[in-house]
Amino acid sequence: MLRVGVLISGGGTNLQALIDNVDKGQLDNVTIEVVISSKKDAYGLERARNHGIRAVEIIKKDYSDPGLFEEALLDELDRNNIDLVVLAGYLQIVPSKVVEAYKNRIINIHPSLIPAFCGNGFYGLKVHEEAIKRGVKITGATVHFVDEGTDTGPIIMQKAVELKDDDTPESLQLRVMEEAEWVILPEAVGLIAKGKVVVNNNVVRIKE
Repeated sequence: MLRVGVLISGGGTNLQALIDNVDKGQLDNVTIEVVISSKKDAYGLERARNHGIRAVEIIKKDYSDPGLFEEALLDELDRNNIDLVVLAGYLQIVPSKVVEAYKNRIINIHPSLIPAFCGNGFYGLKVHEEAIKRGVKITGATVHFVDEGTDTGPIIMQKAVELKDDDTPESLQLRVMEEAEWVILPEAVGLIAKGKVVVNNNVVRIKE
């Protein structure tokens, strides 16, 4: 059984996609042990509590020293014996000590086809605003491992979404979530749970 910890900062729609897949038995070898939020009163915490999942706030500004925040986050993950950390709309830089401790065991969902519209400053609606401004015909979502950089870790899965002429950043954001993010994030977690994801020289191979 793959024990998952989900890190959020807001509404937790990708968290809900994972919860729904677990509830439907489509992720029957996965259990969500803890949801950790970087913001107080994030609705994703309520989603977790509604499903009997431990919900915790670990907020960087509450700690006098960055090292204490780092230790608090790492301690919470370790306490719950987490095998895989899932960043699901987590708007906080993951401390380097956590990245090191969970090497190739932290994944993130990003709302574009990396390497397009990613890196520092590209999150939320900003990604979709830039995609529309650039006039791309296809965007989408990417699930990737987290390393010390920003959106630079090995890519696990991607799914494309076509832009429409009348798209707004809000309509595009919703369609990318519905057609891509909520599909490939649970799928990637399921592949990892089955031991089918292999990383070699910063490239992911999916075993048959």
